[in-house]
Amino acid sequence: MRAMRLFFLLFFIVVFLGSTALVWAVFWGLGKIAGFFFPAAAAIGKWVGVIAAACLMLSYFFGFLFGWKTVKVRRVDLPFKNLPAGFDGYRIAQVSDWHLGTYSKNHATIEKEVRKLMAEKPDLIVFTGDIVNYEPSELRPFMELLSTLDAPDGVWSIMGNHDYCMYYLGNTPEIQSKHISELQELERSMGWKMLLNEHIVIDHAGDSLALIGVENDGEPPFPQYSDLPKALSGLPDGIFKILLSHDPTHWRREVLPRTDIDLMLSGHTHAWQFRIGKLSPAMFAFKEWGGLYEEDGRKLFVSTGSGGNIRFRFGAWPEIDILTLRKD
Repeated sequence: MRAMRLFFLLFFIVVFLGSTALVWAVFWGLGKIAGFFFPAAAAIGKWVGVIAAACLMLSYFFGFLFGWKTVKVRRVDLPFKNLPAGFDGYRIAQVSDWHLGTYSKNHATIEKEVRKLMAEKPDLIVFTGDIVNYEPSELRPFMELLSTLDAPDGVWSIMGNHDYCMYYLGNTPEIQSKHISELQELERSMGWKMLLNEHIVIDHAGDSLALIGVENDGEPPFPQYSDLPKALSGLPDGIFKILLSHDPTHWRREVLPRTDIDLMLSGHTHAWQFRIGKLSPAMFAFKEWGGLYEEDGRKLFVSTGSGGNIRFRFGAWPEIDILTLRKD
């Protein structure tokens, strides 16, 4: 696994150095062009480029040293006209993309997240995938801590692309199958309940809603194991539906055009672990990459998650999402 970690670290270093050089070059080039008309612009462009590149580099250093430990709680109200009245004010805590292997030598950040999450006293806790990087053993040191997560309507989880242990070096179909089964059993032994192309019905204050979970539904190169029709089978007509699906691209590919699901909760993007305001490099790879999206009254919430293969975050801080359902 050291080889994979080294690969990701080198990849990030190349990206960081390349983007810093690109920022400087863009301002330098614009200054040169403007210098044909305003001679002073060339020097101004060069120095603006230096300052912008320096600010970008400082943000990278902050992200590596502190950003990945800066845990935030994001609170979002989700209004729906068709929400059953009994669920008005119902609070869901969403956590996503822990990638626990990255934090094997630093449990403090995960401990902080668990403490902050439990202080919110949610009605329901959901984990939307990628609990490990490569193999089930990454979860074992955290099991006692994560077993303390508790909510009146339980802790429910789904599989993300990393949870299929497909990136494990020396993988074979037999090893991968063994790892998947082991990981699922470890999650269940913590008191978590898994939704693998299935659903449950939650009763609350005299009303009901459906919580649906599918296995990973991704575009290549990400795995495709979901069976949404199977997960929906047997639900009563008109019941309010919440879907847990790791990859947000599933929303436009299948959920919006083929179902009446009211709310989908996802993760996966991490906002590429870098965000300034509403801008992130993830926007070039994902149409929906972080936060709340709505179409025809139906909603998608994408958590930018907590971890990553590299201990780095800037702007896209490790987050716990407290989602409150509201009757509109």
